[in-house]
Amino acid sequence: MSNTDQKIHSLLCSEATFRTVFDANFKVLRNFLIYRFKDVERAEDVAQNAFVILWENCKILKPEQAKSFLFTTAIRLSLNHIKHDKVVLNFEIQSRPKSIHQESPEFLLEESELKNQLEKAINDLPEKQRTVFLMNRFENHSYSEIASLLDLSVKAVEKRMHQALLSLRKVAKNV
Repeated sequence: MSNTDQKIHSLLCSEATFRTVFDANFKVLRNFLIYRFKDVERAEDVAQNAFVILWENCKILKPEQAKSFLFTTAIRLSLNHIKHDKVVLNFEIQSRPKSIHQESPEFLLEESELKNQLEKAINDLPEKQRTVFLMNRFENHSYSEIASLLDLSVKAVEKRMHQALLSLRKVAKNV
């Protein structure tokens, strides 16, 4: 890469350019997230995190790519938050004591340990696999819907899901 090319690519990393991108896009991005997800505090957090990720990638992005990158990153971060909330909620619902059944304390302990191991296994999946797995199994999205939301091919979604299931089966066999 020539010096001119390096200067063009590093423009986004300059404080002045980044400040301009921030000033031009923060409020728009935050308002978009508030409208889409109905949570002001989370919208501000996600918008700030999107800018942090933009800064971490400033050397590989051009200033004109910043807005698109920010919105894509913010949507994905928001979806990850929602997925995480659903996983937590599902585990809370499933872990509530069932008044109808009176399992032994040993059974309840084993059940709790199994849930913890499963949650850890899901959290330990690579992010791309975890995202596809959660969207499919917890949000009931089809592979084609996931592909559309994540801007992937259906084949890529199938591969990530297959890899996630293989990893989780290894954990299940060890239990």
